[in-house]
Amino acid sequence: MADTLHPPLQRLERLRVRVRGAVQGVGFRPFVWTLADELELAGWVLNDSDGVLAEVEGPTDALAAFQTRLTDEAPPLARIDELEARLIERADDDTFEIRTSAKGERARTMVTADMATCDACLEDIFDRHNRRYLHAFTNCTHCGPRYTITHQLPYDRSETSMAPFEMCSNCQGEYEDPSDRRFHAQPNACPTCGPTLSMEPHEIAARLKAGEILAIKGLGGFHLAVDAKNKAAVARLRARKQRDGKPFAVMVAGLASARQLARISDLEAEQLTDRRRPIVICQSSRDTGLAPGVSNGLSTIGIMLPYAPIHHLILHALCGAPDGTDWLEQAQDPVIVMTSANPGGEPLVIDNDEATRRLQHIADAIVTHDRDIVVRCDDSVVREIAGAPVYLRRARGVTPDPIQLAHEVPSAIAMGGHLKNTICITRGREAFLSQHIGDLDNPSTFAFLRETVSHMLSILEVAPERVACDLHPDFLSTRLAEEFGLPLIRVQHHHAHIAAVAAEHGLRGPHLGLALDGFGLGENGTDSWGGELLICDDAHFKRVGHFSPLKQPGGDVAARAPWRMGAAAMHKLGLQDKILNQFDAHVGVELVAAMLERDLIAPETSSAGRLFDAACGLLGIKPIASFEGEAPMALEALVTTPWVLEDGWRIDEDGVLDWSDLLSALMRADIVAGANVFHGTLAAGLADWAAQAQARADLPKQVLAAGGCFQNRVLSECLTSELEARGLELVLPKQAPANDGGLSLGQAWIAALAAPETLEVI
Repeated sequence: MADTLHPPLQRLERLRVRVRGAVQGVGFRPFVWTLADELELAGWVLNDSDGVLAEVEGPTDALAAFQTRLTDEAPPLARIDELEARLIERADDDTFEIRTSAKGERARTMVTADMATCDACLEDIFDRHNRRYLHAFTNCTHCGPRYTITHQLPYDRSETSMAPFEMCSNCQGEYEDPSDRRFHAQPNACPTCGPTLSMEPHEIAARLKAGEILAIKGLGGFHLAVDAKNKAAVARLRARKQRDGKPFAVMVAGLASARQLARISDLEAEQLTDRRRPIVICQSSRDTGLAPGVSNGLSTIGIMLPYAPIHHLILHALCGAPDGTDWLEQAQDPVIVMTSANPGGEPLVIDNDEATRRLQHIADAIVTHDRDIVVRCDDSVVREIAGAPVYLRRARGVTPDPIQLAHEVPSAIAMGGHLKNTICITRGREAFLSQHIGDLDNPSTFAFLRETVSHMLSILEVAPERVACDLHPDFLSTRLAEEFGLPLIRVQHHHAHIAAVAAEHGLRGPHLGLALDGFGLGENGTDSWGGELLICDDAHFKRVGHFSPLKQPGGDVAARAPWRMGAAAMHKLGLQDKILNQFDAHVGVELVAAMLERDLIAPETSSAGRLFDAACGLLGIKPIASFEGEAPMALEALVTTPWVLEDGWRIDEDGVLDWSDLLSALMRADIVAGANVFHGTLAAGLADWAAQAQARADLPKQVLAAGGCFQNRVLSECLTSELEARGLELVLPKQAPANDGGLSLGQAWIAALAAPETLEVI
C-alpha cells in the first residue's frame, strides 16, 4: 500500500496480531479480510496450530480501529480467549490476502458445536425470490451443523457427511468468496445440490394437525413429534414409547409464542433465543391449553425454539405459511412436543434404516433426509438457578466447546459414572466435556460410550497420558477405563462432583465442598454416600461430615419407592409400630417393616436423595416414582413460601447432620406446609453445617456445591441466601451439570492434578 494514499502526516506501521480461542471454522479469516478491506489495510491472515495469525499495515488510527473492531465485531460463533498485538517492521504490502497455513504446519481446525439457523439464513429461507426459498438445509459460516456431521479432522467438507453432495457453481462461488458469509462453510448447499427431505413440510404439518405421531430427523438425531394440545395424541405417544412419567419438551415458533405457555424471566428469554437453542425449564402458566400428559402435573415446562431449518418450515406450515419472517416474532398457536427418539432408554436414533426398524411401531410416519448424522447429540437442557443459567444436560449447541481451565494440565481422559454418563478429555488449558451419553444400563448405550471416546479423541487429536473413572468397580465406565492400559486413578464419586466445580471456576487449594445426590460409593468401597461435607484440596479430599444414615429397605428399589423411605424414616424415629397403618395401601408393607426391624436387605445410606424421598413418603407425594427424581420434583413444585423449623436439625461433634426433628414435623404437616418447611429447614441446616465446618478449618468463604439435588431451584436459592447471611458464598456449577453428567469433568481435573506416584498401573 503506497504512502501517497494517506495524508503525509499520518504514520504507517505494521502490526502482528495473534488470536487464540474458538477462531477456526467460524468465519474468522474472512472477517479479518473484510475488516482490513474496510479500513484500507494491507497484509495477510492465516490459520495455524495456535489459532489465527495476522499482519496488518496502515495508518496508526486505522490499526487502532482494527484492534477494537476485532473483538467488538467478531463472528457470532467465535470466542476470543487471548489477543496479542505488537509492532513489527513494515513490509509495504499492496493488498490484503487470506493465506494457507505456514508450510509444514497444520492448522488446528477445531470442530465447533451445531448452532441454530441465523437471522440472515432465515431471511433467505422465507424470501420467495431467494434461491434457497423453503430449503431445509440452508446454513452459512455463522450457523448450522458442525459437530454432528464431522467424521474426523481436518474440518473440511470431505471429512463430513456433506462429502457426497458436490456443490453447484453458485454454491461453489459463495464458498470461495471471502466477502460472502458462506466462505468456507463446509455444509453449504442449496436445492440444486444439497440434501433433500423425504416428506414436504406442509405434509408434516397436516399429519401433526391430524393427531399423528411423526419421527423427524434433525441435527443430532430423530425427534418424536406430536401436537402438544392434542390430549389423545400425547397419551398415545407416551403409551407407544413406553415413556415413564417424565415430562415432554415442547417447541414453539418464537419467544412471543413461548410467553403464552410460561412466565419467562429475562435470563430465560436470553437462553431461549441463544444461538445454542437449549430446552429451557420455565415456570408454567396456569392455562396453557396443553395436554395434561405433556408436563404430567409439574409446575414447570421445558420449552425450546426452532434451531434447524426443518423446524422453522414445519412451524411455518402450521401457522398458515405467512410471508417473510415477522411471524416468528408474533405469538402463534402451534405447540409441538419434541422428545428424543430413544425408545427403551437406548441411545438416540440417528440412521434412516435404524429409524425404520426402531421407530415404526411408535411413529405413524418417519421423516428422513439423505444427509447422514455422524454423531448422536441430544438437546441441551438449561434451568435458571440463583440468577444464572445452569446446564441440567449438556449436549447439542455446546459440545464440543471446551471449558477453560486455570492452567495447562497433562492430557487425561475420564469415563464418568453409570448414570447420565459423559466423558471428559483435557488438552492444555481446555477440558472437553462430551455430549450426554445416558445411563449405561444396556449394551447399546455402552457402545455409544465407546463410540464417543473414539470420536472425541479423533477430533481433538489427543493421546491421553492418564485415565480416570469412578471408584465403583462394577460400573461399565470403570471397566472401559481399565482397558486403556494407561496410569489410572479411581476417583470417589462426591470428590469428583466438587472437583468439577473447582475446575470450571478455576479454584485451586483446599475448599469446603457440599455434595448432595442419590448415590456414590464411599471411600471404603462399601458404604453408600450422598449427603457429604468434604474438604477438597485438588487431587485429595477429607470427609468432615455426612447426613445421619437412613436404611433403604430392599436396597436400590427404595430409590423408586418413596413410601419405603418414609417407612425407614418412621423406623428411625422409633415409630416402627405405626408403619403398617401409615402405609397399609402398599403391597409388601409387612415385608418392609420386617426388613427394617431385623436389619435385613436394608443397607444404610447418607444420601440426600433418599432424604428427599423419605420426606415425600411421609407426605404421601408420589409413593411410587416412575423415574429417578420424580417425587422430589413434585415436592419442589408444591413450595409456596419456604420457612425454617427452629431446631429442625442437629449436628454432633463428628459432623453428622441429623434431620430427625424435621422428619418428625413432616408427620404432622399437610403437603404444602411440608414442602415449605422441608426446603426452608434443609437449606438453613445445610448452611449452619457448612458455616461451622468452614470456621473450624479456616477455609475460603466459598462453599462448592454439586450433586443432582442442586438442580432443585428452591433448595439452591434458599441455601444461597442462608449462606450469604453467614458471610459465605455458594458456588454452583454452571457449565457442567450438577448431576452425574458433570462427574467426568471432576474426574479429569483430579487425574490431571494427581501426582504420578498415586496413579495405578494397569
